[in-house]
Amino acid sequence: MTKFGGALALSLALTLCLAACGERPQVVNYKQGSYQGKPDTPPYKAAPFNGDKTQWEHALETRAQNQNEYKRIR
Repeated sequence: MTKFGGALALSLALTLCLAACGERPQVVNYKQGSYQGKPDTPPYKAAPFNGDKTQWEHALETRAQNQNEYKRIR
């Protein structure tokens, strides 16, 4: 029974070693000079502001002031 257990362990170890050799490299091929991801749009072009940058800046400033503890206490 020990020969069978040793042979089983050896075959399992060899199988795991061979499985590691079959792994493909996971490297992205970049093309020079071209962006391959999704295009980024400015945050003020989203639905609530519809391209109005000043309204977006005002909403951002208001949100920042509402998080200011010194201003909220007064």
